[in-house]
Amino acid sequence: MRIGLLTEGGYPYVSGDARLWCDRLVHGLAQHEFDVYALSRSRHQEDEGWIPLPRNVRRVRTAPLWMGEDDEVALGRRARRRFTECFGELAAVLCGVPGASSGSASSAPGGASTSEADRFANALYGLAELAREEGGLTGALRSEAAVRTLERACRAPGAHHTAREARVPDLLTVAAHLESALRPLSLDWYEHDGLGAVDLCHAASGGTAALPGLLARHFTGVPLMVTEYGVRLRTHYLTAPDAPPAVRSLLAAFQGRLAAEAYRRAEVVTAGNTHARRWQERCGAEREKLRTVYPGMNARPFAEVGESPDCADPDTLVWVGRVEPAKDLVSLLHAFAEVRKQSPGTRLRIVGAPAGPEGAAYLGHCRTLAAQLFPDEAEGPHAAGDNPVSFEETGGPELPAAADAYASGAVTVLSSVVEGFPVGLVEAMLCGRATVSTDVGAVVEVIGGTGLVVPPRNPRALAEACVALLRDPERRARLGAAARARALELFTVEQNIEAFHGIYLEIVSRAPVRRDLLDGTGEPLPFAVPAEAHVPVRWTAASPSLAARSGPGWAASRPVRATTPLPAPEGAR
Repeated sequence: MRIGLLTEGGYPYVSGDARLWCDRLVHGLAQHEFDVYALSRSRHQEDEGWIPLPRNVRRVRTAPLWMGEDDEVALGRRARRRFTECFGELAAVLCGVPGASSGSASSAPGGASTSEADRFANALYGLAELAREEGGLTGALRSEAAVRTLERACRAPGAHHTAREARVPDLLTVAAHLESALRPLSLDWYEHDGLGAVDLCHAASGGTAALPGLLARHFTGVPLMVTEYGVRLRTHYLTAPDAPPAVRSLLAAFQGRLAAEAYRRAEVVTAGNTHARRWQERCGAEREKLRTVYPGMNARPFAEVGESPDCADPDTLVWVGRVEPAKDLVSLLHAFAEVRKQSPGTRLRIVGAPAGPEGAAYLGHCRTLAAQLFPDEAEGPHAAGDNPVSFEETGGPELPAAADAYASGAVTVLSSVVEGFPVGLVEAMLCGRATVSTDVGAVVEVIGGTGLVVPPRNPRALAEACVALLRDPERRARLGAAARARALELFTVEQNIEAFHGIYLEIVSRAPVRRDLLDGTGEPLPFAVPAEAHVPVRWTAASPSLAARSGPGWAASRPVRATTPLPAPEGAR
């Protein structure tokens, strides 16, 4: 097969989202070809370059979302009228302005009426068709006419209260965001030598990354698949909390409508965990389209530690991750103070690097708190003091890799208040370690009964769970073995690749791309595709009695099978 992999701010760039699992997917499915269509988020990301690509990546096409060159397309009068109509309808849907048939529309999943979903889709594809005919819409989306059209929608009767309160700076901010998010409309990716030549589009995230797949499906009928390990709509809700209400409302409406349209048009929508799956279903994804495909972890670096669980210090707790406020190390330190009251010889190793300037400041705060809670105690007047809490990073002589950090302790602790898919928890499970975690994100789904789970922001409960495991080595061993078995069954790279491979085959078998075969002059070849190829069933031999009545005997001795063929490889087209 030939897969069009659609990414935003990730693969094949060195840094960004979805980089690691996309790289493992492409390497793991070496029997298929991949065309990568990447949208970059910043100049820094582009300057860092790409990771090494395998041979089965045939081409890479990129486009920036952080800047857009003026396409210098001057729309004529008719094209300007079409743009105003389509963009005005799009803005009206975002502002909640009712359409002609909204009153009688039935309710659809996600709280949006069917007519609103159709209005958004018609406006979106109308803009796409106009961009294809005119050569781009970057200038039009940046124009004053676009801002005025958005303002009319905000002031129209029936618009939401927050939309009506939008001021000129708010309108300019929303218009700039829409221009950036709709930039894929002006790309030349959708012809028969681009995304029209692939057998399947796989969007590595929702939102803007799925937009090229929607357009490829609209223009050339290529089936679309959407994968989300972190729901982009949820991410939008959690970012820019200080933005004006009108900006947040309009941009949330756009992200929600775009996500609902991607879910509606996709053949299959996959989530990395049940938490993300609930978000997708709430945003309009049909339940029969949803699949859960857990992220794949490379188990080899943790195999040696996992196979020798007795190497750990029985009196050491380990925390591994990025140092940032969401990890709530403050609660962990207070919980460890309670642990030391019951088990004075226990130590805590915090292993991780700060995440940006905010993480560096938080790390300094945690160091100060640890020094206050646990003053250095020396055995004598001439001995150096020792603090039971250590702050370390991997890569040094003591902890060369993450596996060494997990190997140093008997219990791994996760104290987060916000967590998506807990990668560090899976690594600890692969190492055969008993775990104590807070009940956030997909933690309970990942643990599956192989560790202890406590409420977040509850140091006393966290301390009691840690003490219970520190005092019971047999229970630690049982939980660690069960955790390792669960991780090897569900969260390996092999499981992830095999799941996506099966979904690819399923989609292409039931939704193949219909392409016209052309002769040397560019004209369609008559009867080039057999008629039975368009019948989505499997033909088998008729019963012997029927065969005896309808044809010679030799015809009934061999079953005749006609199935929908897989698309021809590139060299055969």
